Amino acid sequence: MITVSDVTLKFSEKPLFKDVNLKFTKGNCYGIIGANGAGKSTFLKVLSGEQECDSGSISISTGERLAKLSQDHFAYDSYSVKETVLMGFPKLYQLGKDKDAIYEKPDFSEEDGIKAAEMEAEYGELGGYEAENQIEQMLSGLGLEEEFHDRMMSDLDEGQKVRVLLAQSLFGNPDILLLDEPTNGLDLESIAWLENFLIEFENCVIVVSHDRHFLNAVCTVICDIDYGKITQFTGNYDFWFQMSQIMQKQAKDQQKKREDKMAELKTFIARFASNVSKAGQASSRKKVLEKLELEELPVTSRKFPYVHFQSDREIGNFVLTAEHLNAKDSEGEVLLRDFSITVHPGEKIAFVGMEHNSITSFFDIVAGERKSDGDDAVINWGQTTIRTYMGRDNSKFFSNDLNITDWLKQFSKDQDDAYVRGFLGRMLFTGDESLKPVKVLSGGEKVRCMLSKMMLSGANVLILDDPTNHLDLESIESLNQGLVRFGGVVLFSSHDHEFISTIANRIVEITPNGIIDRMMNFDDYLKDEQVRALRKEYYAGTDKKIRF
Repeated sequence: MITVSDVTLKFSEKPLFKDVNLKFTKGNCYGIIGANGAGKSTFLKVLSGEQECDSGSISISTGERLAKLSQDHFAYDSYSVKETVLMGFPKLYQLGKDKDAIYEKPDFSEEDGIKAAEMEAEYGELGGYEAENQIEQMLSGLGLEEEFHDRMMSDLDEGQKVRVLLAQSLFGNPDILLLDEPTNGLDLESIAWLENFLIEFENCVIVVSHDRHFLNAVCTVICDIDYGKITQFTGNYDFWFQMSQIMQKQAKDQQKKREDKMAELKTFIARFASNVSKAGQASSRKKVLEKLELEELPVTSRKFPYVHFQSDREIGNFVLTAEHLNAKDSEGEVLLRDFSITVHPGEKIAFVGMEHNSITSFFDIVAGERKSDGDDAVINWGQTTIRTYMGRDNSKFFSNDLNITDWLKQFSKDQDDAYVRGFLGRMLFTGDESLKPVKVLSGGEKVRCMLSKMMLSGANVLILDDPTNHLDLESIESLNQGLVRFGGVVLFSSHDHEFISTIANRIVEITPNGIIDRMMNFDDYLKDEQVRALRKEYYAGTDKKIRF
C-alpha cells in the first residue's frame, strides 16, 4: 500500500497540486487522468521517489516492492533483451549474478558449495527457474517476436524497446506497479494482452493513460488531477466522465446563481445608496457584494480544442477505386500484394491489424505521397472528392522557420491574421502561443496544427494515419466527436479501441496472408466468429500472435 499524506508540489511557484491525501491499496488499479501539464507523470515520479515533493510524505508498506515503467529507451543498450527484463526484479537478478560468480571461482571450496546451495534454494523460491519461460511468454504477449528475445537492446527499434521495458516493469509480480502511458507504441493486439494481464493482476497498479478503452477495461478507481488537487472516484473512466459532467453542471448552476445575486445586489445599492432610510441596507448589501466578488471559483485545467470538419461540397456517388496496389519496404519486405478496395459514400473505414507499415503504405499511395510498385496499379478518385491527408510522420511540414500563424496561412483561403489567429485559438494556441516557431512544437501541438490544416482544406475525404498519437484525452475526445459528426468519408487507423469503435462503420484488416473486409463496427468485428476463423487462418504459420 502507498499512503500519500499532505503532499504539495509546486512548479514555478504555482502548485500543481496541494495538500493531497490518498491511499493506494492492493487489488485496485488506479487511473491517473488530467490535462497536459496537470502533473500526471510528475505525480508518478513523486510516488516512486524519483522526485521530492515540496511538503508532505509518501510511505510504502514495509517489504513491498515497487516497479515503474522506464521511460529511458537507451539505458539498457549494453544488455540483452532477456537480461533487461530480468533486471525488473532486482533481487532475483542480483542473486543470479552472485550465484554464477561463486560457481566461476577457480578455488571453489566446500564453504562456497554450501553458500551456493542456499542461494539455489532462495533463487528457486523467488521463481528464478521459471523466469526465462515467463519472460519469453511476456515478450511474445506484448508483440515482440521470438527472434528478438536473445538480441541486444541496442539492436531493437524504438517500438520494440517499449515492449521490452514494459515487460521489465511487469516481471516478477511487483507489489506496486507504476505505468506511465503503457499503451504508447503498442498495437491493439498487445494492448488487449496488457489489459488481460492487469485485470488478473492481484496487487496495486497506478497508471497514466490517454486510452479511454484501456482505462475503462482495467481501472477500478480514477484519480483526477484538476483544480490544483487530486480527487478519487470509485469506478472506471466512463463513470468518472459522467460524474464530472454532473459536477460541471452543478458548478455552472452555482456560478449563475452567484452572478444573479451579484446583479441583484448591485441594482439595490445603485438605487438606494443615497436614500437615507435605506442607506444601512445598501451598506450591508455592499459588504455582501464585496465578499462575493472576492470569491474565486476554481478554474479547470482542462481545455478542449474545437474540431469541426466542414466540406466545401457534397461528395458524389463515386468515391474511390484502387486496384492492384503493391508495395515493399526499403529491405524488400512485401507490404502490399495486389491489394484492391472500393470506397463508397458515407463510409468511415478503420484499417486495423498488426501490419502497420502496410496500412501506412496504402494511405501514402492513395494520397499520392508514393507510387505503387509495378505498373498494374489503378487509382481512381471521384471527381467530386476533395482529399486531405495526415500521415503518421509529418515532420516535413515543420522543418522551417515559420511561426504557427504564418505556417497555417499557407493552407488558408482567408489570409487575414485575425481570422487565422482566431482559428488557432479554437485549437488552443492562444495569445503569443500562435507566434511560436513550428520547429519547437511538441508532438501534440504538431498534431493540432495538422488537424487545423485539414479543417481549412474543406475536404470531403479525410485520411488519417494514427491521429490520436501524442494527443491528450481532451483532444482525443474532441477529434473523436468531430469525426463522428463529419458527413464525408474517413479512412483512418488508430491504436485507440474507443476511437475506432465509435467512428468506424467498416473494418478492413490487412493480414500477412489475406484481407478481411467487413461492413460492421469494431466491437462486432472482434466478436464475429467468421472473422475469428479467418484471422486464425491468415496468421497461421507467421510469427504474429493473435489474441482476439
